Amino acid sequence: MTSCADPSTDGGECAPTGDYRSRPRRRGDELNAAIYRATLEELTEVGYRELTMDRIAARAKASKGSLYRRWPSRTELVVDAVRSIQTTYAAPPDTGDLRAELVQLLRDIAAYLAGPGGEAMRGLVSEVARSPELLRVVRAEVMDNTLPPMLEVLRRGVVRHEVRPDALTPLVARVGISLLRQRYMFSEEMEAGFIDEVVDQVVLPLVRAQPSA
Repeated sequence: MTSCADPSTDGGECAPTGDYRSRPRRRGDELNAAIYRATLEELTEVGYRELTMDRIAARAKASKGSLYRRWPSRTELVVDAVRSIQTTYAAPPDTGDLRAELVQLLRDIAAYLAGPGGEAMRGLVSEVARSPELLRVVRAEVMDNTLPPMLEVLRRGVVRHEVRPDALTPLVARVGISLLRQRYMFSEEMEAGFIDEVVDQVVLPLVRAQPSA
């Protein structure tokens, strides 16, 4: 069974819904998880501008009222959905090899961006300038939580005299991460070897300690 959402809000597309009342009642975390999943899938497919509570409810096979009881607006729902897949990054093991640790950390970040989290972020990119709340969540998900492990990798390099002490700053630490994020946000795929190029051609030359005279 299918039902069409209001054409005035989503372009008249039809989504399979059936009668959600005939299904086993979901509550709490189970229902929230279904709604978050539907929100992220819709965000990936149509972007934030075309996202509607009607479409999310249809995909989640839930009532629209159950969404509005939890989230008064789609912005609040999107923020919570993105936070539900938040990843906490950890610095790679201390191997004594600065380059290897930089490459590993950027690969860990790339793996997240290549998954549902990154796809959801693509759907938000065009809207963050219009919504301070969305900008805050994108910054927290894509930038702020990657900064501590990068600073830790650079700190180890300082201890080993591989990294200049004055390179241990948030601005420098964000350079490689920002290049990686930009590639994922605005490109369909990342070329093989891109992370190695970022590390070898940008990050290492930027942070390297000068050899003693």
